[in-house]
Amino acid sequence: MKKGKNGPLVLNTISEMHRMLGLAGPEHPLVSTIHFSDIINSEANIPDGLLLNFYMIALKKDYKGKIRYGQSSYDFDEGIMSFIAPGQICYENEPGENPLAGCMLLIHPDFLRGYPLAKTIKNYEFFSYAVNEGLYLSQKEEGMVEGIMRNIEQEYKSAIDNLSQDVIMSHIELLLTYSNRFYNRQFITRKNVNNDLVAKMEALLTNHYNSNKNCLPRVKDIADHLNVSPGYLSDMLRALTGQNAQQHIHSKLIEKAKEILTSTPLSVSEIAYQLGFEYPQSFSKLFKTKTKVSPLEYRKLFN
Repeated sequence: MKKGKNGPLVLNTISEMHRMLGLAGPEHPLVSTIHFSDIINSEANIPDGLLLNFYMIALKKDYKGKIRYGQSSYDFDEGIMSFIAPGQICYENEPGENPLAGCMLLIHPDFLRGYPLAKTIKNYEFFSYAVNEGLYLSQKEEGMVEGIMRNIEQEYKSAIDNLSQDVIMSHIELLLTYSNRFYNRQFITRKNVNNDLVAKMEALLTNHYNSNKNCLPRVKDIADHLNVSPGYLSDMLRALTGQNAQQHIHSKLIEKAKEILTSTPLSVSEIAYQLGFEYPQSFSKLFKTKTKVSPLEYRKLFN
């Protein structure tokens, strides 16, 4: 365990996590389930920031902290899931944020080695979501997650044999698959809130292109304005519209380009620079990819 100057406490192993929380050592060095009730009953001095070099999947129950999505509160309050990948800051303590119940599953990357999940786990975008984009569960969903975590715990606490790791891996994959389904449900069931986000994004893009900023808008900048992470923004848009955030930016850009092409005598190069492209060829290539015609061919259609 080490702590950098003015930085978070870095934990490289699951054993270090147990020691920091004042708990007995893990029964398995590479996978462990920690119950929040055990932490509350300990005298652990938890720092303001942690940087884990292993995965953490947490289910927080009886959560008293205030977590909002943009300007709106979540309506599911039975349980909150959060996902942390190695190298991410995973904990920032504020008054009243400690969950009273639930558990967290810790998985060291070495446990996944030799299994397909070692590579495919990177495809689960929710590991990059911010805390205000946590997964809110219904009571039924919460029970399913608890059941899977309980099965994992029972398996590594049982007598180890040559199939133990395979069984645990299958439960981890099932947990991630259900989490993916629950996030997709969350995008769909929050259509009113998400549609509001889409409208705000459209307004930001319209304002950007109308202000002639001579730079291309970035997904990260838009996500920051909307108080969500880039990954969550793209996944939400994809669930609602079939397009990710970058595709939405390009669509809006092409709309603006069409407007300029048909209402001004500006050259293609001038339009490209006005829209933020360093090279006109890049603009022309994108325009043709999206419209199937070049900028000049499009202009001729209206002359």
